[in-house]
Amino acid sequence: MAQRQQVIRLYKTLLFLGRDYPQGYDFFRTRLKRAFMKNRDVQDPEKISTMIKHGEYVVKELEALYMLRKYRTLKRRYYAEESVILPEPVVQPKTKLGSTR
Repeated sequence: MAQRQQVIRLYKTLLFLGRDYPQGYDFFRTRLKRAFMKNRDVQDPEKISTMIKHGEYVVKELEALYMLRKYRTLKRRYYAEESVILPEPVVQPKTKLGSTR
């Protein structure tokens, strides 16, 4: 596949993954666009290939981040009661007011 198509596919993939970014889609989109625009004048095919590989690594890291977030959410949702073990309350005998014991 030509490098131009690879870069476009990578950009679209990252935009798609940016929808669930914790700091918001607008933040992610502006940072992504700035990063791609910064490197738009690169002509060296080896450097472009290196940047594409780095972008694919970022895609995998984002996917792992989202999967971990889903896992933690599900774990909190289904195991919240079992993970918190509260000590038994100590019951003290009640005494009547005014008793001399």
